[in-house]
Amino acid sequence: MHKMITKITCRLGRCVSTLACRTTQVRRLLHGAYFRIQPSVQEALMEGRPVVALESTIITHGMAYPQNLSMAREVEKIVKTNGAVPATIGILRGQIHVGLTDEELQFLASSKNVVKVSRRDLPYVLSQGLSGGTTVSGTMIAAHKAGICVFVTGGIGGVHRGGENTLDVSADLTELGRTPVAVVSAGVKSILDIGRTLEYLETQGVCVAAFGESREFPAFFSRQSGFKAPYHVQDEEEAAKLIASAMGLGLSSGVLIAVPCPQEQAASGQVIEEAIQQALSEARSKGITGKELTPFMLQKINELTNGKSLDSNLALIKNNARVGSCIAVALSKLQKATRKGNLPRQEDTTPPQPVVIGGINVDFIAKAQNPVILGGGQTNAGRVRRTFGGVGRNLADCLSRLGLTPLFLSAVGKDEHSESILHYCQHMDMSAILQLERKSTATYCAVITSAGELSVGLGDMDIHHQITEQYVSQFKEKLCRAPLICIDGNVPLSTIQYVCQLAREHQLAVCYEPTDENKASKPFLSDSWKALTYISPNLQELRAINRTLGNPLPAELPSRLEDVIQTAMALARPLLAHLCCVVVTLGAHGVLLCGKSLGGSILLRPAAHEQPAAASLCATHYPAIHISREEIVNVSGAGDSLLAGLLAGMLAKHDTDTCVRMGLLAASLSLRSYEPISPAISTATVSWQQVQGKTWPEAKVWKMD
Repeated sequence: MHKMITKITCRLGRCVSTLACRTTQVRRLLHGAYFRIQPSVQEALMEGRPVVALESTIITHGMAYPQNLSMAREVEKIVKTNGAVPATIGILRGQIHVGLTDEELQFLASSKNVVKVSRRDLPYVLSQGLSGGTTVSGTMIAAHKAGICVFVTGGIGGVHRGGENTLDVSADLTELGRTPVAVVSAGVKSILDIGRTLEYLETQGVCVAAFGESREFPAFFSRQSGFKAPYHVQDEEEAAKLIASAMGLGLSSGVLIAVPCPQEQAASGQVIEEAIQQALSEARSKGITGKELTPFMLQKINELTNGKSLDSNLALIKNNARVGSCIAVALSKLQKATRKGNLPRQEDTTPPQPVVIGGINVDFIAKAQNPVILGGGQTNAGRVRRTFGGVGRNLADCLSRLGLTPLFLSAVGKDEHSESILHYCQHMDMSAILQLERKSTATYCAVITSAGELSVGLGDMDIHHQITEQYVSQFKEKLCRAPLICIDGNVPLSTIQYVCQLAREHQLAVCYEPTDENKASKPFLSDSWKALTYISPNLQELRAINRTLGNPLPAELPSRLEDVIQTAMALARPLLAHLCCVVVTLGAHGVLLCGKSLGGSILLRPAAHEQPAAASLCATHYPAIHISREEIVNVSGAGDSLLAGLLAGMLAKHDTDTCVRMGLLAASLSLRSYEPISPAISTATVSWQQVQGKTWPEAKVWKMD
C-alpha cells in the first residue's frame, strides 16, 4: 500500500511539475485562428496562479439585458475578491475567447443573434465567424485546452425526464466523461431526471461529490433532491485534494462538485418547485424540447414566482463563484506545495524575453513615379502598397527575425486589418496583443517621393490610447525580468511614466523610440526620462525634446553633414547626464552615437555606463551603407531596423562597432524592401560574421566634453 501511494504521489508530482511548461506551450498554440487568451488570464496561467473559467450561455441565453451584464460583472468581481482570476469564455466572430474584456461582455450581453454553443456546434460557429455563448460542454473544452482546471457554472444539464425513451441527454454529461475539468455547480435542475443523471455520470466515470456537511445531491434551486451523491467534500481544501488526485492519475474524465444553494434561499425552494412543475407541463403542451427548453423554463418560472426564482438563481451563481474560487485557490496552493515538497525543483532555463510596447499600423505606402508631386487635387502616377508597420511592431518584427522574439504589447481592433496583421506576424510573439471590439486598427498612409523621401503622412491612431498602464501592468513580472524594454512614442504618457517608474525601481534597461516630432517629448514632460537608458531620435525629434526641457536650440537645422553632427552633439549633450546613450539617426548620412567612451568605444550597456569614472563623453559617426536612389523602395522602417539591429547586437554582447553595423546592415535591407522590415533580415544576413566580412567606411569620433 505504501508503494502504491508513493507511485501516485510521484505521478501527481510529475504532472504538476510540467504544468507551467505545458501551459506556456498551450498558450503559444492557442494564439491562432480559433483561440485567444486574454493577457491577464494568460499571465496567471503562466505564473501558476488560480484561474476560474466561467460560461457565457447564462449571459447570452439565461437572462435578459442588462441584468445579464451586471450579473456577469458581479460574478467576475466575486472571483477576484476571493483570490482567483476570472476567465469568462465566449465566442466572438468565430474565435474562442478565454477571458473577456468588459467591452466583450457587453457585446455578448446585448447581442440578439448569438448562438448557444456546445461541442457539436463549435466547428460550424467558428467556420462561419459567428458569435455565441458557450454551454458547460463548450466551456469545458476551451478551459481544458487553455490549461484551466476549475470551472464554475450555475447548474449542469442532465438526462431529461423520459430520456430512457427519447435519449435526450445533455452533452454536458458526456463532456464530463471525457474532459478533465472540475465543474462546480448547484447540481442539476429539478426539471431533469436527477436519478438517471447520476447513473449516467457513473457510467461516464465522473467523480461526483457534494460540497459541505451532507451527501445530499442538490437540485439547483433546492438543497435537497432526494438523491445522494456518491461522495462529499467538507470544504475547499478537501475539494482541491480530490481534483488534484484526479489530475495526478491522468484520468480523462472530469470532476463534479455539487454545491447546495445558500441556506437563506432554501425557503423559497418549495414555491419554485411548484412553479417548475407548472412550467414543465406548459412546455410539454407546447412541444418545447431540446436546447429551447431551458430558456423557456427559466423565463416561465421567473414569471410564476414573481421573480423569486431569478433571485435564487443569482444567489446560487454567486455562491458557486465564491466556492469555486476558494477551491481554485486551494488547488493552486496544493500544486505549489507539491512542486516544492515532493520534487527537485527544475530550473527555468528559458531566457527572459525582451519586451516591446508600441503601435501596430496598417501602412498604405504610395510612392510617386515622377520627381515632382503635383498638388491641386491632381492624380499623380505611382505605386500603392499595403504593408504592416508601426514603430513598436517594426522593432518587435526585426528583433524576432534576429532570433530574440520579444513579447509585444499593443492593441488592434477586431476588423479585417487585425486578422491580416495577426496572420502576417506569426513569426512574432503576438500572444499578449489586445483585440478590441468596435475599435479600428490603426492605419497610416505615407506619400513618398520618387527619391524615397517621405512627403506627407496621415494616420488614424486612436486605438493606441488603449495601450494603457492597466493593460501593461498585467505583465509587470515579465517587464521586471526583461533584459531590455523598448517603448515607442505612440504609447500614452501615463503608460510611459509607469514603465519609467518600474525602470527606476528595478534598474531596467529601457529604450525610447520617439516615433515623430510631435510625440518625441512625452517622457520629457516630467523627470520620467531620467530613468531611460537609450533614446533614438532623428535631429528634428532631438530638437523637440530639448525644446520641452527648455534647453538652447539652434536657429535652424543645418543640412551640411559636419554642421548636422555638431548640432546633434550639442542637443544630445544635456541628455547624457542621465541617459546611457543617444542614438541620433541621420537618414542617408548614417547614425551618430553619443555617450560615455572608454578606450575609444562608446559604452552601450548600462552596467558599464555606471562604472568608469575615467570615461569621457564622445560622439561617433558611422556612415550609412551606400544605396542608390533607384534601389530605395521604402524608408518607413529603416530607422527601426537600424535600432533593432543595434539592440540585438548589444543583447548578444558584441562590441559597439559591431552592434551599430548590424543595425546599418538591417537598415540597408529594409530600404530595399516593400515591407517596413525586410523579410530578408535574419540571423544569417545580419550578424557579427556579416559585419566582419564587409569593408566599412571609417567611423569618426568627436569629444563632447
